[in-house]
Amino acid sequence: MSHTITTIGIVGTGAMGRGIAQVAAEAGLRVKLHDAREGALDEARAFIAKLWDRGVAKQRFSQSRADALAARFEEAATLNELADCELVIEAIVERIDAKQKLFQQLEAVIGERAILATNTSSLSVTEIAAACSRPERVIGLHFFNPVPLMKVVEVIPGLRTDAAVIEATEALGQRFGHFTARATDTPGFLVNHAGRAFGTEALRALAEGVADHVTIDRLLKDQGGFRMGPFTLLDLTGLDVSHAVMESIYHQYYQEPRFRPSALTGQRLAAGLLGRKSGEGFYRYVDGQAVVPDEPAAPRATPMPVWISAEDADAQRALADLVETAGWPLETGATPSETALCLLTPYGEDATDCALRQGLDPARCVAVDMLAGLDRRRCLMTSPATRGDVRDAAHALLAADGTPVSAIHDSGGFVLQRVVACIVNVGADIAQQRVAEPATIDRAVELGLGYARGPLAMGDHYGAKRILSILENLQAASGDPRYRPSPWLRRRARLGLPLTATDAQ
Repeated sequence: MSHTITTIGIVGTGAMGRGIAQVAAEAGLRVKLHDAREGALDEARAFIAKLWDRGVAKQRFSQSRADALAARFEEAATLNELADCELVIEAIVERIDAKQKLFQQLEAVIGERAILATNTSSLSVTEIAAACSRPERVIGLHFFNPVPLMKVVEVIPGLRTDAAVIEATEALGQRFGHFTARATDTPGFLVNHAGRAFGTEALRALAEGVADHVTIDRLLKDQGGFRMGPFTLLDLTGLDVSHAVMESIYHQYYQEPRFRPSALTGQRLAAGLLGRKSGEGFYRYVDGQAVVPDEPAAPRATPMPVWISAEDADAQRALADLVETAGWPLETGATPSETALCLLTPYGEDATDCALRQGLDPARCVAVDMLAGLDRRRCLMTSPATRGDVRDAAHALLAADGTPVSAIHDSGGFVLQRVVACIVNVGADIAQQRVAEPATIDRAVELGLGYARGPLAMGDHYGAKRILSILENLQAASGDPRYRPSPWLRRRARLGLPLTATDAQ
């Protein structure tokens, strides 16, 4: 069956509903709005009108255009007034019983060919549809907030969704000017599923005492190129939202270790430390701005001989150039002298294991994260046995040219390595599960999460073999199945194929 969509209904006019209403009107659709809360429709229309007025003031479009857009909105005081809609999108409370009840009520009102779309971010589309007499016309259409700026929408068919419904819904998303990412009906769908590793692995590093939240944010933002650090993001979203999503996806996947939440967020949620909205989260906020402590100055140290592990030839050359530029003595022998500062470049190992495996004195060893090179922020890591003067010397050396340096405690995979490896691994498993095509995974994550690269492209950028090595070392040292490599990653790394490659036909 074919679907021509000229009139849509939106039930729920909060942040998501009003955003969908705005892009629908701008796409030329007639939009009927319904909200059970008194005054909600007036608030939504006033909010959208203010945005359009701003557009007129900035000469993005004319006043007559703004007036024409506003005229496309109609109030539906009751659900019965949505009867002539070809598609109705619900953007109500994230509870399955509420969504099922609403769809049952709408089925008694709308035409036989009309589509019911849910904007759920984490609930099963198939389960929502199961309460309907015609589940084949139910589909997920998951937008991201703010809808007009986040140019991606997930299209999620349930197990019984009709092919024509999928086609019509994808066409509608494209008409809105959004990238339509078709995904299977799995917990978290695509984007929220792919986003699990960034926060949960950073929380794990914090819980292990590897570094404080400020240092972790600085490393992932500066070294990793992420738009913001994980703790800044958690504060922005609010723990009342983020913690619930973490727990929901973890339990929907039957306690999959890759998605294990942290006790830290549950405790902070109970304390009311929600983030920016409560004035304090991981950071404290004054006038809406996070209070971030100044970065401590690099220590002063007397130059000492430096020996660099040869296990990574590229890293050895880059560090040797840094040593020579700083004017420190460089040792080039196969083994270090008894007075040398030993620089190690492990991937997935901690400083302790890396030093002992190479037969070096751990007291004189400092590990340097070379995954992203030395161009931006640098990260050094000490073992529990590393001497203070050795640590300070390494810090002074790495900071000699003015590049910022973060010092962390011993950790398999530093901070950047373990977070990136987990992001890539989850993305690879999304591809392995055929939740979406590789190109769709990467583009949806770039648009939905703001990553410079999607997880599969990120793995190719850093090297699939290196990511695999990091994960294998993390799993071997910790025994934690959260680090077990995805078959998609393992096979492509061993075959020398890009992670974006589909199976040969």
